Amino acid sequence: QLQLVESGGGLAQPGGSLRLSCAVSGLTLDLATIGWFRQAPGKEREGVSCISSSGDSTNYADSVKGRFTISRDVAKNVVYLQMNSLKPEDTAVYYCAAAHWGTSVQVMCRMTSLSGGQGTQVTVSS
Repeated sequence: QLQLVESGGGLAQPGGSLRLSCAVSGLTLDLATIGWFRQAPGKEREGVSCISSSGDSTNYADSVKGRFTISRDVAKNVVYLQMNSLKPEDTAVYYCAAAHWGTSVQVMCRMTSLSGGQGTQVTVSS
């Protein structure tokens, strides 16, 4: 049974950093494309960053390029989202989701209706 558990959220100041973790069970990372999504109050869910099953291909939303980095630890079956230079507009609940390994990272990041874990709250405020 596929299960994704997000963690690492919290309160950060503008310009600060957080690292989110997505622990995946029931599926190994080499068989899945993984994506991070976020939803702010009153806004639609958006794809933030996605990583391919090989780890060789990544995709980022324009709003986070140069600030966020997606990575993974295959041995631990965990996908990370390192978030630097945080802005108040990054405030949202962050979710991770999985799709078949053949899903491209570009397509994955548009699959905003995918079910994920319970999410982790990120709040950026001074």
